[in-house]
Amino acid sequence: MSDLIDDDDDPGHDPSGGNAPEFTVSELSGAIKRVIEGEFGFVRVRGEIGRVSLPRSGHVYLDLKDDRSVISGVIWKGVADRLTTRPEEGMEVIATGRLTTFPGQSKYQIVIDDIRPAGQGALMAMLERRKAQLAAEGLFDAGRKKPIPFLPEVIGVVTSPSGAVIRDILHRLRDRFPRQVLIWPVAVQGEKCAPEVAAAIRGFNALPEGGPIPRPDVLIVARGGGSVEDLWGFNEEIVVRAAAASAIPLISAVGHETDTTLIDFAADRRAPTPTAAAEMAVPVRGDLLAWAAEQEARLARAAARATGDRRTRLRDVARALPRPEALLDIPRQRLDRWGERLPGALVARVQRARVRLAEAPLRPDAFRQYLSRETRDLSKCADKLAPALARSVGHQRRALDGLSARLTPHRIAAEVRRASEVLADRWARLRRAGQRRPDEARARLDAAARLLGSLGYEATLERGYAVVRAGDRVVTTRAEAARATALEIQFRDGRLCAAPAPGSGPSAPPAPAAVAPAGRPRPRRSDEPPGGQGSLF
Repeated sequence: MSDLIDDDDDPGHDPSGGNAPEFTVSELSGAIKRVIEGEFGFVRVRGEIGRVSLPRSGHVYLDLKDDRSVISGVIWKGVADRLTTRPEEGMEVIATGRLTTFPGQSKYQIVIDDIRPAGQGALMAMLERRKAQLAAEGLFDAGRKKPIPFLPEVIGVVTSPSGAVIRDILHRLRDRFPRQVLIWPVAVQGEKCAPEVAAAIRGFNALPEGGPIPRPDVLIVARGGGSVEDLWGFNEEIVVRAAAASAIPLISAVGHETDTTLIDFAADRRAPTPTAAAEMAVPVRGDLLAWAAEQEARLARAAARATGDRRTRLRDVARALPRPEALLDIPRQRLDRWGERLPGALVARVQRARVRLAEAPLRPDAFRQYLSRETRDLSKCADKLAPALARSVGHQRRALDGLSARLTPHRIAAEVRRASEVLADRWARLRRAGQRRPDEARARLDAAARLLGSLGYEATLERGYAVVRAGDRVVTTRAEAARATALEIQFRDGRLCAAPAPGSGPSAPPAPAAVAPAGRPRPRRSDEPPGGQGSLF
């Protein structure tokens, strides 16, 4: 490279360039490429990602920039597939790689072998941006959450098969309610974590109903605690979208209680620990058995009590009902009476017709016409009599059969049950009314007692007042007290009889008041109450 540097101090230097070697463009580009790759074979560059291009080839082209310069970068497809952090525009990163040149455009670039966020702050900033983007798409909406089945038959677990997490889950399920568990082994950290977890969720959802492998009723995505970098696979967009699109209810149990990943927001339920996820998935079998036994006992007691009450009411109602035979006695007698009267009625009708015939004119032609007419009518009546009698008897018999059918034991039992229900309803209403009336009366009595206590004068006596009586009359003025021969004073704790002071009548002059010397307060007497209030006398 020293051949390419002009040196004015070189004695062999020709200002016109006649002694300088000549290079082709390719030779010069190759020399520059060897120098740059030799001097910068391994570099680490910190900067902000600018433009990001993702062509169909799978390579990633991007720009690294700061406030003054920009350098192009490329991540080949094989390296891009292994990256744990996908480059995003605006992310501050530390890129590790080597510098090289691109002779076709006379530019240099960095071939990136690894790229990581520049510190915790950049990682969390990228996480917040991704969270806001996914939330804006509605993947975290509460309306999308599906309820967890109360008692699933099959539970699918997406976790590492070699960690303590799966042992804790299986142990907790075995203690609470043993269920069939399907485990989909995945990597829970590193570059394979996100694609494997997303594939496991999609794989469980793709299982057909009734297939050779049972389809889980609920999924648990679990991992133990760790740093943000260890849990980063569960923040990847592919995992969040797979969890949000899962048709099977999903419980997220990633990290400890204080750890939060984006899959927690997309899952239907979030568990603070994998053990808590197992507790959410199934109830306690012992508690269910105890509850079922208690409900069975209550049902048996209620059925026995209800049956006994219905039997008692049925016996009471049955005493007031007549026997079925007694209900048929009167119709049967009426039928017998009509059957007895029918032959006599037929004979009487024939006799009346015979009388009319005897009274009719006995002209031969008229007689023959009348005789033929009556013969025809008699024939018609005779023809109609037997069917009419049969219809009447059949009608009465059907009515009797219908009445007998209506008075079957089942019909009587139904009527008894209906009467029992009406009686039970009225008895319940009467009992509720009977319970409500004393409560209402007691409430009114308590309110009247409280009103009496607030309006009575005994409460006033508690504050230091007294009632002065002269016989049955309450004394309210000094003149009335002076005229009374005897006074009775009622205090808070009892009554006291007293007499008015002599000379305290209405015409007695008032006693002169003691005047204390100016400049100092008048001394209080020993019998004077505190606060300057005098005695009642």
